Amino acid sequence: MSYTDLLRGRYSEPGREYLITAVTDKRKPDLESFDVARLLIQVFRASHETAQAEWLAFVVMPDHFHALLRLRQMSLPAVMRSVRGSSARRINGSLGRTGRLWQPGYHDRALRSEENRVAVARYIVANPLRAGLAERLADYPHWDAIWL
Repeated sequence: MSYTDLLRGRYSEPGREYLITAVTDKRKPDLESFDVARLLIQVFRASHETAQAEWLAFVVMPDHFHALLRLRQMSLPAVMRSVRGSSARRINGSLGRTGRLWQPGYHDRALRSEENRVAVARYIVANPLRAGLAERLADYPHWDAIWL
């Protein structure tokens, strides 16, 4: 399936909340170092501050990230293009390399109005526990959620 096939039929709506997953190219653990993970988090925060999207919850794992975001005026593909492009430039620059950081495409799911956002946020930030990267959430530094 091509990247354009993944975009076909995708609809995004301002004010809607989306559960997002984006994966590094070939699932390489490019995000495992503290400094690199923080660069990605800085991009999330910049996107939030410039009103692209409201980042409600996220976790950065060694080879992917999960996030719950609420769109503002930009479309989901535009937000993701901005975040992935900016993070790739910053991370590649810090690692002294060029090339692809992210796999083409990403997974998204629009939340239904009746879904519990706090439960979704808890699911997102608990990923390091399920992956065995930490025994307690407080021991894992690369997450945030407005409710927790």
